[in-house]
Amino acid sequence: MNDLNLSLKQGSQGAGARTQGDRRARLAVILVNWNRHADTIECLESLLRAEEKTRIIVVDNGSTDGTVEHLKAWASGAEPYEPPLGPLKRLTNPPLSKPVKLRVIEPHEIETATPGDEQVALVVAGENRGFSGGNNLGMRFALQDPSIAYCWCLNNDTVVDPGAPGALVTRMNATHKVGMCGTQVRYYHRPGVWQALNGQRFKLLTGQSRGIGSNVPVTRPFDPRKVARETDFVLGASIAVSRAFLETVGYMEESYFLYFEEMDWSVRNRGRFAIAFAHGAIIYHKEGGSIGSSGKKGQRSDASEYYLIRSRILFYRRNFPLLWPLQYPLAMGQIFRRLIRRQPKKAAAMTRAMLGMSFD
Repeated sequence: MNDLNLSLKQGSQGAGARTQGDRRARLAVILVNWNRHADTIECLESLLRAEEKTRIIVVDNGSTDGTVEHLKAWASGAEPYEPPLGPLKRLTNPPLSKPVKLRVIEPHEIETATPGDEQVALVVAGENRGFSGGNNLGMRFALQDPSIAYCWCLNNDTVVDPGAPGALVTRMNATHKVGMCGTQVRYYHRPGVWQALNGQRFKLLTGQSRGIGSNVPVTRPFDPRKVARETDFVLGASIAVSRAFLETVGYMEESYFLYFEEMDWSVRNRGRFAIAFAHGAIIYHKEGGSIGSSGKKGQRSDASEYYLIRSRILFYRRNFPLLWPLQYPLAMGQIFRRLIRRQPKKAAAMTRAMLGMSFD
């Protein structure tokens, strides 16, 4: 039994497949971009090859690297896409034929805009709304299309296998009262190794989590049903949710800004909807591209360290108030370790988070 014990079980097989020949998109893919237009373009090049029709929405979170102009130039063909070297080149090579039908939705249009026949909708947020705020903006826009049954919040520093969207839709269609669903997440730079199968196990007392199958070779067998049962929360890099889940449980909690949103979602769900695992859906994740949230010891950015502490304290205050005081000595222990490693800037950022101060 996992420590968090959210009592979320994968649902049984059931009806829900689309009528044969119906090519309306049931899946909306949400990408949140912040100053990483090259990653976003590579992700789009892979998504637009998918066998399953999807509605793709990019939310630009106040980037200052010219993302909007770069995406417009890529879509028109004025800025040629060059596939990367390495084994994953196959997922985006040769480059897609252009133009790609890109629609830009400016900040003043967000409240009134509705989905159309564009291949990619680029929603310009006008400010950095964080991971949760950006994804919420994209999901709200997507659900104005009544054919959308599922929203897939996918990190923009990923590429996808062409069968991944179809495998995700198939699993969610087949799962009774599905709420959340994850995928196989493999490391982009180590494609033979998993970052996680579906999600993570969570230790309630310490706030620590570990990916299921983390750092295990992808050749190792696994039981998809067992993985789904053991998932305390789906990995935020690749998490799909159903329309019914959003209408009942609600959108991501935006006060986190970054980290712990998916854990909060799982706690708020409390067994009302099933967690599924689309084991046939494979994505490759660069991990921590925008803010430096590296999983390697000592390599997280100052901002990543700050938001991990801040969001963990907020998570416990919101959901487990009796354990909330325990987070302060745990945070102090982590700060002390950064000082021992001679990382004073990280320690200072974490101290500001613990004291409720801003990052800057």
